[in-house]
Formats: sequence, C-alpha cells, structure tokens
Amino acid sequence: MPKNKEKKSSKSSNYDLIPSTSVKPLNFVDVINFFWRWRKVLIIACGIAALLAVIITMPAITKPKYKATHIFYPTKNNSISDALLSDARQRQKDPLEFGEEEEAEKAMQILLSGDLMGRLVRNFNLYKHYNINPQTEKFPKTALDYKLKENIAVTRTRYLSVTIDVLDEDPQMAADIANGMAKLYDSVKTEIQNQIAIPALHIVERALQNKRDKITSIKNEMRKLGEKGITNYEEQSRALAEEIYKAQAAGGLKAAKLKDLLEQQKTLVSNGGDFVALNELIKLEEEKESDLIAQYDRRMVDVNENLSHKMTVQAAVKPEIKFWPKRTLVLILSVLATFFGTAIVLVILELFKPKKLAVVEEELD
Repeated sequence: MPKNKEKKSSKSSNYDLIPSTSVKPLNFVDVINFFWRWRKVLIIACGIAALLAVIITMPAITKPKYKATHIFYPTKNNSISDALLSDARQRQKDPLEFGEEEEAEKAMQILLSGDLMGRLVRNFNLYKHYNINPQTEKFPKTALDYKLKENIAVTRTRYLSVTIDVLDEDPQMAADIANGMAKLYDSVKTEIQNQIAIPALHIVERALQNKRDKITSIKNEMRKLGEKGITNYEEQSRALAEEIYKAQAAGGLKAAKLKDLLEQQKTLVSNGGDFVALNELIKLEEEKESDLIAQYDRRMVDVNENLSHKMTVQAAVKPEIKFWPKRTLVLILSVLATFFGTAIVLVILELFKPKKLAVVEEELD
C-alpha cells in the first residue's frame, strides 16, 4: 500500500513540472527570445523561399511579359456633316473638342465589344499566337477569352482619356495589338453609326425623289394651262384689261377684237385660280426640295466620308523593359510570406508542445 502512495505522489510531482496553460502577458523580450530560439529554422526557410523565387522568375521557367500602352481621347462629333458643314453659329459642338465622361464610357464599350475583339483575333491570328488549337482544345473560345482578359486591359484615366494596355511575351506584338485595337475602334464605331446613317440616307433619298416627282406633276399641270394660253396670270390679266379698255374706247371699229378679248379674259378667269395655286405650290415644293437636297448632301457626307473618332495622345511603341515578373518584388514577397508563415507554424507548435509532453510522460509512467 505505501508503494502505491509513493507512485501517486511521484505522478503528482511530475504534473507540477508541466508548464501552466494559463495565458501570460506577451512582451517584447518574449518575442525576441522566440525568434532567437528558432533563428536557424527561419533563416533556412527564408533562404529556400528566396532561392525558389529566383529560380521560378528565371526567363527559362517564367517567360517575361512586356507592356505596351496606347492612350487617346474620344471625340465628341458623331456626325461629320453636323461638325463641319453646319453654320458655325448653329453648331452645338466643336469638332475639335475632347470627349468627356460619356464619350470615354462609350469608347470603352466599343473597345471591349465582341465585334472588335473578333476582328482583333483574326487580324493578329491570336489563336495561333496564344498556342490555342481550336481542333484539339475542348473549349477554345473560353481559353481565348481568358487569355484576352489576362493580357488586355481598357481603362479610363482621371483625365477622361482611354488607355489600352497590352501584355505579351513579344514586345513588338504587344505594341501592334494596342495600336491595332485603337485603329479598329475607328472602323467599328463608323460601322455602328452607318447602321443609322445609311438608312437615313435612303429615307432622305426617297423623300427627295418623291418631292421631285410631285414638282414634275405640278409642272405638267402648269404646262397644260400654258397650252391654253395661261403663262403668267397677273401679267396677262393686266395686259388683257388694258386691251379691253382700249377696244371699248374705240367703239364699233374694235367690236370684233373686243369680243375676242372678252373670250380670252373668260378663259383666263376660269383657269387663273388653278394657275395661281399651282404657281404658289411649286414655289413651296421647290423650297422643300432645296432643304431635302441639303439634307441629302449632308447624309452622303456622313456615309461616304471618314473622320477619326479619337485624338491619339500616345501611340504604343515597342517596350524595352519587361513588365512581369518583377524579380525583386517576387523575392521580397516570397521571403516575407515564408517568414511569417513559418513563424505562425512555430508558435502553434510551441503552444501545443506542453500538452504533448504531458501525454507522453503519463504513458511512460
């Protein structure tokens, strides 16, 4: 019995040696001591991380990418004729004025549109450039979209200009794609506007033709009146009235002539109203025809002439220095992440170390 008591007392004394799990206040000296105890582990871990970062960022493993940038201001003018052919006093927008926020947003929408991206892919054969085989790739379009989003960015600056940034392993290709997108922006926007400009031209053209047909019809009616001797109602009625007055004053000698003049006056009066109406109508229609001709000429300019929709601030040039990876940045981030990650693991190990020792000691007893 005494022996058992001695065993129990020995166990209790061993447990007394186990550090208490109560939380102690942490001070700067404890932190320094912690890092000093584990300095070798931390140095080795950070050294391995630095070595791996250097190896991974080598051009043979991670191919460097170059960044080319094209910057432009979108213009405000949407109609060439309104911008250039309108009266300067009636012109609401200056054709040389830089676009504002609304124009910049519209430009970004066009640059990121599927139509423009599709032409970009065809013009630069990007499937081949990005090593995507449409025949063997399961989702070639998805893979291409991922590459485009990864390497092409369109943003608006604080000054309301539009920036096209292109990353590529080939520096010249990066510049060509950025400039190509800016060039396609002009053509795509022109085609979008022509979706309205061309039908508008056809509408004005049909209206002008209808107006000309109507004027021709009025002239035919006036020609028929001319065949009846009515060519100028006001002048003819004045001249005829003078002749009748003279004939009446001459008496019987002019009786036959007076009868003829009265017949002419009767014909003039019966058709004079139609002549006056047709004469006024043709003036009005010819004025409308003149307006339609001006509209037609302006719509022809909008359809057939081209004016750039952007003002280039900086065209993309071949970059000389790689943009990514930045070895120094990767090295610093890798070392810092490894240092703090290793420190956290070591803290966890130290927190659980007393419990493990207690369990092992209890099993040994």
